[in-house]
Amino acid sequence: MSQPARFDPAPSVILSGDLSSFFREALEEARRAGGYEGSAALEAYLVALLSEQAHSTGQYQAALERPVTLLLAEARHHRGRERFDRLRLLGDGVLYVSGFFAEHLERRGVQRDYVSAVGARAYWDAAAMLPSGAPGAVDVIVELAQGFQGLVAWLRDVAERLAARAATTDADRVRLYERWRRTGSGVLLEALVRQGVAPVRGAGGLQ
Repeated sequence: MSQPARFDPAPSVILSGDLSSFFREALEEARRAGGYEGSAALEAYLVALLSEQAHSTGQYQAALERPVTLLLAEARHHRGRERFDRLRLLGDGVLYVSGFFAEHLERRGVQRDYVSAVGARAYWDAAAMLPSGAPGAVDVIVELAQGFQGLVAWLRDVAERLAARAATTDADRVRLYERWRRTGSGVLLEALVRQGVAPVRGAGGLQ
Protein backbone atom coordinates (compact mmCIF):
# COMPACT_ATOMS: atom_id res chain seq x y z
CA MET A 1 0.00 0.00 0.00
CA SER A 2 1.21 3.44 -0.82
CA GLN A 3 -0.73 5.16 1.94
CA PRO A 4 -2.67 4.33 5.10
CA ALA A 5 -6.17 3.05 4.42
CA ARG A 6 -9.26 4.33 6.19
CA PHE A 7 -12.39 2.25 6.12
CA ASP A 8 -16.06 3.09 6.17
CA PRO A 9 -18.25 1.05 8.50
CA ALA A 10 -19.36 -2.40 7.41
CA PRO A 11 -22.97 -2.85 6.31
CA SER A 12 -25.29 -2.15 9.21
CA VAL A 13 -27.12 -5.33 10.13
CA ILE A 14 -29.16 -6.10 13.21
CA LEU A 15 -27.53 -9.16 14.72
CA SER A 16 -29.84 -11.08 16.99
CA GLY A 17 -29.14 -14.34 18.71
CA ASP A 18 -25.89 -16.21 18.19
CA LEU A 19 -23.37 -14.49 15.93
CA SER A 20 -21.84 -17.78 14.86
CA SER A 21 -25.20 -19.05 13.64
CA PHE A 22 -25.85 -15.76 11.86
CA PHE A 23 -22.59 -15.83 9.91
CA ARG A 24 -22.79 -19.57 9.29
CA GLU A 25 -26.16 -19.04 7.60
CA ALA A 26 -24.81 -16.07 5.63
CA LEU A 27 -21.82 -18.09 4.41
CA GLU A 28 -24.03 -21.05 3.51
CA GLU A 29 -26.44 -18.84 1.57
CA ALA A 30 -23.57 -17.35 -0.42
CA ARG A 31 -22.04 -20.80 -0.95
CA ARG A 32 -25.25 -22.23 -2.40
CA ALA A 33 -25.78 -19.27 -4.70
CA GLY A 34 -22.18 -18.80 -5.79
CA GLY A 35 -20.89 -22.36 -5.79
CA TYR A 36 -18.02 -21.57 -3.43
CA GLU A 37 -16.06 -24.52 -2.09
CA GLY A 38 -14.37 -25.20 1.22
CA SER A 39 -14.09 -27.80 3.94
CA ALA A 40 -16.23 -27.75 7.07
CA ALA A 41 -13.13 -26.74 9.04
CA LEU A 42 -12.49 -23.83 6.68
CA GLU A 43 -16.08 -22.63 6.96
CA ALA A 44 -15.83 -22.82 10.77
CA TYR A 45 -12.68 -20.67 10.55
CA LEU A 46 -14.49 -18.07 8.44
CA VAL A 47 -17.44 -18.04 10.85
CA ALA A 48 -15.04 -17.39 13.73
CA LEU A 49 -13.25 -14.66 11.77
CA LEU A 50 -16.48 -12.80 10.96
CA SER A 51 -17.86 -13.24 14.47
CA GLU A 52 -14.64 -11.91 15.98
CA GLN A 53 -14.71 -8.89 13.69
CA ALA A 54 -18.32 -8.14 14.61
CA HIS A 55 -17.31 -8.05 18.28
CA SER A 56 -14.05 -6.15 17.75
CA THR A 57 -13.23 -2.48 17.36
CA GLY A 58 -11.80 -2.91 13.88
CA GLN A 59 -8.57 -4.78 14.59
CA TYR A 60 -8.30 -6.08 11.03
CA GLN A 61 -8.77 -2.66 9.49
CA ALA A 62 -6.25 -1.18 11.91
CA ALA A 63 -3.80 -3.94 11.09
CA LEU A 64 -3.79 -2.84 7.44
CA GLU A 65 -3.35 0.89 7.93
CA ARG A 66 0.33 0.33 7.14
CA PRO A 67 1.85 -1.18 3.97
CA VAL A 68 1.14 -4.91 3.86
CA THR A 69 4.66 -5.73 2.70
CA LEU A 70 6.03 -3.97 5.78
CA LEU A 71 3.63 -5.91 8.01
CA LEU A 72 4.74 -9.16 6.40
CA ALA A 73 8.42 -8.29 6.90
CA GLU A 74 7.79 -7.38 10.54
CA ALA A 75 5.92 -10.64 11.17
CA ARG A 76 8.79 -12.64 9.67
CA HIS A 77 11.23 -10.82 11.93
CA HIS A 78 9.68 -12.40 15.02
CA ARG A 79 10.07 -15.95 16.27
CA GLY A 80 7.85 -18.61 17.73
CA ARG A 81 4.24 -17.95 18.65
CA GLU A 82 4.56 -14.20 18.07
CA ARG A 83 5.62 -14.82 14.47
CA PHE A 84 2.76 -17.26 13.85
CA ASP A 85 0.14 -14.97 15.39
CA ARG A 86 1.30 -11.97 13.38
CA LEU A 87 1.32 -13.94 10.14
CA ARG A 88 -2.13 -15.38 10.75
CA LEU A 89 -3.54 -11.98 11.78
CA LEU A 90 -2.14 -10.43 8.61
CA GLY A 91 -3.70 -13.16 6.48
CA ASP A 92 -7.01 -12.72 8.31
CA GLY A 93 -6.87 -8.95 7.93
CA VAL A 94 -6.17 -9.01 4.21
CA LEU A 95 -8.89 -11.61 3.67
CA TYR A 96 -11.53 -9.71 5.63
CA VAL A 97 -10.74 -6.27 4.26
CA SER A 98 -10.46 -7.53 0.66
CA GLY A 99 -13.86 -9.18 1.01
CA PHE A 100 -15.74 -6.42 2.80
CA PHE A 101 -13.87 -3.28 1.70
CA ALA A 102 -12.55 -4.03 -1.80
CA GLU A 103 -13.96 -0.79 -3.25
CA HIS A 104 -12.20 1.28 -0.61
CA LEU A 105 -8.88 -0.34 -1.41
CA GLU A 106 -9.36 0.27 -5.14
CA ARG A 107 -10.24 3.93 -4.64
CA ARG A 108 -6.90 4.33 -2.89
CA GLY A 109 -5.02 2.83 -5.80
CA VAL A 110 -4.34 -0.47 -4.06
CA GLN A 111 -4.09 -3.45 -6.39
CA ARG A 112 -6.33 -6.24 -5.10
CA ASP A 113 -4.22 -9.01 -6.63
CA TYR A 114 -1.10 -7.62 -5.00
CA VAL A 115 -2.69 -7.37 -1.56
CA SER A 116 -4.21 -10.85 -1.93
CA ALA A 117 -0.81 -12.28 -2.82
CA VAL A 118 0.60 -10.88 0.43
CA GLY A 119 -2.31 -12.28 2.42
CA ALA A 120 -1.85 -15.73 0.89
CA ARG A 121 1.91 -15.55 1.53
CA ALA A 122 1.26 -14.77 5.19
CA TYR A 123 -0.92 -17.87 5.49
CA TRP A 124 1.68 -20.02 3.70
CA ASP A 125 4.37 -18.83 6.10
CA ALA A 126 2.10 -19.52 9.09
CA ALA A 127 1.29 -23.02 7.82
CA ALA A 128 5.00 -23.80 7.48
CA MET A 129 5.45 -23.14 11.20
CA LEU A 130 2.87 -25.69 12.36
CA PRO A 131 4.13 -29.11 13.44
CA SER A 132 3.27 -32.07 11.23
CA GLY A 133 1.52 -33.62 14.22
CA ALA A 134 -1.29 -31.05 13.89
CA PRO A 135 -2.65 -31.93 10.44
CA GLY A 136 -6.07 -30.36 10.99
CA ALA A 137 -4.65 -26.93 11.77
CA VAL A 138 -2.15 -27.20 8.93
CA ASP A 139 -4.85 -28.21 6.47
CA VAL A 140 -7.04 -25.21 7.30
CA ILE A 141 -4.21 -22.68 6.99
CA VAL A 142 -3.07 -24.28 3.72
CA GLU A 143 -6.65 -24.16 2.43
CA LEU A 144 -6.79 -20.46 3.29
CA ALA A 145 -3.56 -19.87 1.37
CA GLN A 146 -4.43 -21.99 -1.66
CA GLY A 147 -7.94 -20.67 -2.14
CA PHE A 148 -7.35 -17.07 -1.07
CA GLN A 149 -8.84 -15.37 -4.14
CA GLY A 150 -11.93 -17.57 -4.06
CA LEU A 151 -12.39 -16.87 -0.36
CA VAL A 152 -12.20 -13.13 -1.00
CA ALA A 153 -14.99 -13.53 -3.56
CA TRP A 154 -17.01 -15.58 -1.07
CA LEU A 155 -16.72 -12.93 1.64
CA ARG A 156 -17.52 -10.19 -0.86
CA ASP A 157 -20.68 -12.09 -1.75
CA VAL A 158 -21.58 -12.29 1.95
CA ALA A 159 -20.93 -8.56 2.40
CA GLU A 160 -23.16 -7.68 -0.54
CA ARG A 161 -25.98 -9.87 0.75
CA LEU A 162 -25.76 -8.26 4.18
CA ALA A 163 -25.77 -4.80 2.61
CA ALA A 164 -28.83 -5.74 0.54
CA ARG A 165 -30.62 -7.10 3.61
CA ALA A 166 -29.90 -3.89 5.50
CA ALA A 167 -31.34 -1.64 2.74
CA THR A 168 -34.75 -0.66 4.14
CA THR A 169 -35.06 3.03 3.20
CA ASP A 170 -34.96 4.93 -0.07
CA ALA A 171 -31.57 6.35 0.89
CA ASP A 172 -30.30 2.81 1.50
CA ARG A 173 -31.56 1.72 -1.91
CA VAL A 174 -29.83 4.63 -3.61
CA ARG A 175 -26.56 3.64 -1.94
CA LEU A 176 -27.14 0.04 -3.00
CA TYR A 177 -27.78 1.22 -6.55
CA GLU A 178 -24.60 3.31 -6.60
CA ARG A 179 -22.63 0.33 -5.34
CA TRP A 180 -24.18 -1.84 -8.06
CA ARG A 181 -23.20 0.73 -10.72
CA ARG A 182 -19.58 0.60 -9.53
CA THR A 183 -19.32 -3.16 -9.20
CA GLY A 184 -21.89 -4.66 -11.55
CA SER A 185 -22.67 -7.19 -8.81
CA GLY A 186 -25.33 -9.72 -9.68
CA VAL A 187 -26.16 -10.09 -5.99
CA LEU A 188 -26.93 -6.38 -5.68
CA LEU A 189 -28.89 -6.35 -8.93
CA GLU A 190 -31.13 -9.17 -7.73
CA ALA A 191 -31.63 -7.38 -4.40
CA LEU A 192 -32.66 -4.15 -6.12
CA VAL A 193 -35.10 -5.94 -8.39
CA ARG A 194 -36.64 -7.77 -5.41
CA GLN A 195 -37.24 -4.38 -3.78
CA GLY A 196 -39.07 -3.11 -6.86
CA VAL A 197 -36.19 -1.10 -8.27
CA ALA A 198 -35.32 -1.39 -11.98
CA PRO A 199 -31.67 -0.25 -12.11
CA VAL A 200 -30.19 0.85 -15.43
CA ARG A 201 -26.63 1.81 -16.30
CA GLY A 202 -25.79 5.19 -17.71
CA ALA A 203 -27.58 8.46 -17.16
CA GLY A 204 -31.03 6.93 -16.69
CA GLY A 205 -30.57 6.12 -13.06
CA LEU A 206 -33.18 4.33 -10.99
CA GLN A 207 -36.60 3.47 -12.31
